[in-house]
Amino acid sequence: MSFERKKILVLGAGYAGLQAVSKLQKSLGHQDADITLINKNEYHYEATWLHETAAGTIDWEDGVYPISKVVDASKVKFIPAEVTAIHKDEKRVETNQGDFDYDILVTALGFESETFGIDGMAEHAHSIVSPQTALAARHEIEKNFANYRNSGADKDISILVGGAGFTGVEFLGELVESVPVLCEKYGIDYSKVKITCVEAAPSMLPMFPEDLTDYAVKYLEDRGAKFMIGTPIVAANEDGFVVKIDDKEQQLEASSVIWTAGVRGSSLMEESFDGVKRGRIIVKPDLTIEGHEDIYAIGDVSAVMNGEGDDARPYPTTAQIAMQAGEHVAKNIELTLKGDKKEPFKYDDKGTVCSLGSKDGIGIVMGREIKGKKAAFMKRVIDTRAVFKIGGPMLAYSKGKFL
Repeated sequence: MSFERKKILVLGAGYAGLQAVSKLQKSLGHQDADITLINKNEYHYEATWLHETAAGTIDWEDGVYPISKVVDASKVKFIPAEVTAIHKDEKRVETNQGDFDYDILVTALGFESETFGIDGMAEHAHSIVSPQTALAARHEIEKNFANYRNSGADKDISILVGGAGFTGVEFLGELVESVPVLCEKYGIDYSKVKITCVEAAPSMLPMFPEDLTDYAVKYLEDRGAKFMIGTPIVAANEDGFVVKIDDKEQQLEASSVIWTAGVRGSSLMEESFDGVKRGRIIVKPDLTIEGHEDIYAIGDVSAVMNGEGDDARPYPTTAQIAMQAGEHVAKNIELTLKGDKKEPFKYDDKGTVCSLGSKDGIGIVMGREIKGKKAAFMKRVIDTRAVFKIGGPMLAYSKGKFL
């Protein structure tokens, strides 16, 4: 093929960015474009596995792999650096390792914790947004359980989880597996442990029908978890959460406090573009940013709209849509270099599975409801497929969930 040689710059090596690079290096020759990938870490981490690291059911190394395992160095230049500014009018990106010019920019800068302005949440609760934060949560829980042998304080074997969304429920599923192991290790009666999940919304897991949600709640409650639904958290402090019940504030105490209720796109997006809300910018059907045909936004920093006009709503920012968007951007870049028209992105929702630990779960796959061991198996398939899609069979063999 004969292309006009362009500088393609990809920011972020999460699901979206790394998928885009993986496809670009296959479709373009090294003579066709200069492709540069910038990511602050030298590794990619499976963001959808972080709750397992936080609960202690997998080692953090199990959910990461070197970016060099995916990148073809003959076609892609990988720069470990932190992006500090995007100058869209100058077509230049600043990093802590220097500046980079581009002809085509792919912004896939990922997510950050969102506390929704709840007083003290950032200071007193652990979030689960990276291997480091997940590992910190895990160490906090184990430290407090070890402490209990000396303190005898119920607070040390109490865990508060803020949020009964997807991450919160999956985290609870891992906790009800890992905490009994901790209890055995430290000689603690599991019946004395308190695992409480607090959710402000009147319901949980809105992506699933009521019967599947009820199944998940019963499964977790039968194993010791307690839910406080429709209970707003008004503050977090050194003792736990302050919640509002019947217009009265009440203190919930726990030494281990984990926040799972919110993420947002990178704050760098607000600094770089107009019309950004919670780190996400609405993209055009071809996944470019309005007014900038040379800039794509994908993954957690993009809002891909479902529908048109006043009824349009953004799709949830899942790994599934991020990877599909990354693949589509690679296709549109190739079309642009060939002088052809870009194609609109069409999201193919293949379903959703929520794990309840390693042996159970709930889900909707290809329009069919599943639960129990079948859902747990499908979750392992989905997780392994994500690794395979980006890194190929050898990486899926070494990092997949079937060994």
